[in-house]
Amino acid sequence: MTTRTAVITGSSSGIGAATARRLAAQGYRVVLTGRRKDRLDALAEELTGQGHEALAHPFDVTDRAQAEAFAAAVGAVDVLVNNAGGAIGTETVAEGDPADWAAMFEVNVLGVLNVTQALLPALTASGDGTVVVLSSTAGHSTYEGGGGYAAAKHGAHALAATLRLELCGKPVRVVEIAPGLVRTEEFALNRFRGDERKAAQVYEGVAEPLTAVDIADTVAWAVTRPAHVNVDLLVVRPRAQAAQHKIHREPSPAASAL
Repeated sequence: MTTRTAVITGSSSGIGAATARRLAAQGYRVVLTGRRKDRLDALAEELTGQGHEALAHPFDVTDRAQAEAFAAAVGAVDVLVNNAGGAIGTETVAEGDPADWAAMFEVNVLGVLNVTQALLPALTASGDGTVVVLSSTAGHSTYEGGGGYAAAKHGAHALAATLRLELCGKPVRVVEIAPGLVRTEEFALNRFRGDERKAAQVYEGVAEPLTAVDIADTVAWAVTRPAHVNVDLLVVRPRAQAAQHKIHREPSPAASAL
């Protein structure tokens, strides 16, 4: 059986790194991309040490020229996992910084566009390509303080849905996976600009938020379905979260004692 190649953007940490590990375990040759070369190299070394095929190729998805150079260098590709993204700030629409909004749009939407366009010829040539877009439940609803991130993820959702229509009849599937509350080491920390206390409060009282491994398992399941099966949209939340605003939080021991 010919080894299939999966490209994972944003694979230096969190969901991207977990997805790389999961797909490598499934027998894929994984190409690790992101901006932090040291982390990518360490993950590639970890995976090759386990007997998997892994290659680190650092580049910035928001840089069109870098995306095109990557596509020219990587060769055959069967699966693209557009995972690079993130949120900045929790300001209201009235107070939001346009620069933060632009940065979120650049990585969550234009980053997906750049890499997808660059690799689409190879994905089509594979005869059985899959494009995965990691969006968010924020791409399907809104909440106070999340206007910029929700706008960007709504854009990623629209991109995936439109691409699926445009590729209908061609040998490329388009899968959107929209996670809810996922606890990773960096997402909330980056959103709150390094404030560890505020980042921890996001998950406070939630006994079992989703993990990066949960989402990686979901990605692996979707891309390993038979070629004629397309998982258009898969929303994944922890049991404690019924909607963007509906999260069950256990009271803290201190509060219970009052």
